[in-house]
Order: sequence, then C-alpha cells, then structure tokens
Amino acid sequence: MTLLRTETNAAHVTGILFDKDGTLLDIDKLWTPWATFVLDNLENKLTAMGRSFTGHRDQVLGTLYDSNREVSGYDPQGPFAIATVSESTAVLAWQLYSAGMPWNDAISYIRTISRQAMTTVKQEHAQPISGLLPFLSRCREKGLRLGVVTADASDAAELHLRWLGILDYFDVIIGYDQVKNSKPHSESVHVACTRLGLSPQDCAVIGDSNGDMQMAKDAGAALGIGIISKGTSIYLHDADAIITDYEQISLE
Repeated sequence: MTLLRTETNAAHVTGILFDKDGTLLDIDKLWTPWATFVLDNLENKLTAMGRSFTGHRDQVLGTLYDSNREVSGYDPQGPFAIATVSESTAVLAWQLYSAGMPWNDAISYIRTISRQAMTTVKQEHAQPISGLLPFLSRCREKGLRLGVVTADASDAAELHLRWLGILDYFDVIIGYDQVKNSKPHSESVHVACTRLGLSPQDCAVIGDSNGDMQMAKDAGAALGIGIISKGTSIYLHDADAIITDYEQISLE
C-alpha cells in the first residue's frame, strides 16, 4: 500500500478514483462554449415564444457572468458543475415547458441544440488541472490503480482524457450511463472498485464537488479529497481534506 498524505489527513491506499470535470480538466475552458451556445439558443427560442427565462440566466445552469455578459465562472454547487447529461436536459427543458411548449417537444429541442453545442467543445479547450500530470506519473511509479467516476457519459469522458493525453493512466472509467444511481450515490465507487479488484476502503476519491465527497463517504472510501482551483472551499462540507493543487498530495 501507498501512504497518501495531504496537509491535514492521510491514508494507506492502493487506488485512487477521480471525478473528471474540475478535477482532471478545467471545466471552464472545456464546457463554457457549450453552455454559451445552449443558453443563447434557448434564450432566442424563448424570446420567439414571447417568454424569457423563469429567473436570471445565471440561475438556469449555474453559470456566472461578468459585466459584458461573458461567462466568468460557475456555481460549484449548481447543475453546470454537477448534473448528469439527463439532469441538465431536464433543467433546460423545464424553461420551455414553463413557456408553454409540450414536455416531449421541449426535451427534443434541448437534445438537438445540445448535440449542436458539442461541436463547440474542442480538443484545444481541454486543459489539465494544475499539477495533475506530474501527480499521475507519481501514481504510476507507486503502482496505484486509477479510475474515473464521472457524471458525464463514459464515451465522452474517454474522449476528453484522450485529448489530455492521459487516458492510458486509467484502468477504468465509470460514467453515469454505467450505473443506475449517479452521484452523490456511492454506486459509481462500488462499480469502479469491483472492476479494479479493490475495496472502497483501499481507495481515495478526489473531486471538486461535495457530491463527490458524499459519494466517497457513503462508499466507505479511505479518504475524500476536495480540490478547488479558485474561490472558496466552504461548500465541501464532507471532505476529509482539501487541496488547491496536486502538488499538495504526497505519496510515500
């Protein structure tokens, strides 16, 4: 076993499970173009129906805006940061249903513009979180088994890891489409550990949302490590430790 140590906590582990967006890659750079495209098209559709968002634009997905109406960040507790594809679709379709569109038509419309928006998510937007690449190399040197547990689809997660050039570091990728219950339910951890041949007690979980930390705790993981790239960590109530850079984790 390897002793994984942060400034505030430590545990012996044989594996690490990572969230994807905001944990392995920069969520702002990759997903802001998608969110902008979808919300612009949704707003135009609502305007054509003589309606508008049920609240402020930033309340729809949890994207934050500057004075020029450009995306400047996101609510780490909002749908943009945490929701699965199906959950995001429902959140967006609700805006159209509230404006008078039948639910089935609203779902179809959102799925269409979401597919179109995926063309704005490009390889050049995929950037690793600070310190990630050296940390993955250290994990490999220690012989740790690595996995990804994400609210994204499995094939999309695999593509994004390939864009980053880190796919080969991971032994298993579990998307929302491989479990009945996505985060914060612990099923993703259990499925990943089963495929790795490990128990949750042998693994640390690293993620950027409190849902990740709840998932780790409920699964009985050795350690739940919250990572933040900016802003406050106050929302990570269930984290055993919090880092801002992978250099703050030592492997002994």
